[in-house]
Amino acid sequence: MCEIKHRILFVNSEIFPYLPESPMSLIGRQLPQGIQECHKETRSFMPRFGCINERKNQLHEVIRLSGMNIIIGDVDRPLIIKVASIPSARMQVYFIDNEDYFKRKQIYCDNDGKFFEDNDERAIFYARGVLETVKKLRWAPDIIHCHGWISHLVPVFLKKAYKDDPIFSSCKVVLSLYHDDTPMTFHPDFRTKVTLGALGGDALPFLEKADGIGLAQTAIQYADGVILGSGGIDESLVRMCRAAAVPVLDFDAKAMENGEYIEKYNAFYDSL
Repeated sequence: MCEIKHRILFVNSEIFPYLPESPMSLIGRQLPQGIQECHKETRSFMPRFGCINERKNQLHEVIRLSGMNIIIGDVDRPLIIKVASIPSARMQVYFIDNEDYFKRKQIYCDNDGKFFEDNDERAIFYARGVLETVKKLRWAPDIIHCHGWISHLVPVFLKKAYKDDPIFSSCKVVLSLYHDDTPMTFHPDFRTKVTLGALGGDALPFLEKADGIGLAQTAIQYADGVILGSGGIDESLVRMCRAAAVPVLDFDAKAMENGEYIEKYNAFYDSL
């Protein structure tokens, strides 16, 4: 009989209503509530993008969690943690914030549709910010479920740089892949910037080509289970998932539409 997983950490790129309604933002909103209704504890994170209205959504800074610095390259970046509630779901959402990375009103591209040059550093800051905040919360998750490309460095950081931390010692990583994770190119020094402690460049072979496919391949490499969260996912990534020695949950459009995916995801967590 599988051990029941009781604590699930959701690392999201989007959550409705903080960002507009989309398949991914609705999963970010509905899945944690559904998993709570399965009698599990949950925590949810997302970036505090500048387009999120703090007053309207009643975000406030959590002083006891803020105040850390994250070094990327040779630059210290202050980590600010904010929180808001979705009362109808009895859900709290933690926001990873930094003035340099998340103050701008656009999400990933400028007004001309150009991908931000520092999106690689934003992904590094977000992944490390989540893990450092969870450490400070002293809340040991059984499962970390990552959604969207900006969360894709969580698996490698967890398995390499944070592998000896007791908060994460028994944690498994579930990766949800989506069809919009891959059409992007990052700064050519992305792989060098990711290195941290025991995490060296040799652990990041797929980031030699700094693009969305390489980032997704890196996440797959270190995941304990993969969920195909949408149709239209790049075929090379699907083949890599099939070849990996990890469980894969296939996309089920009907279950996504009627909400039955929550029960399937819950069973998937418990199977790991």
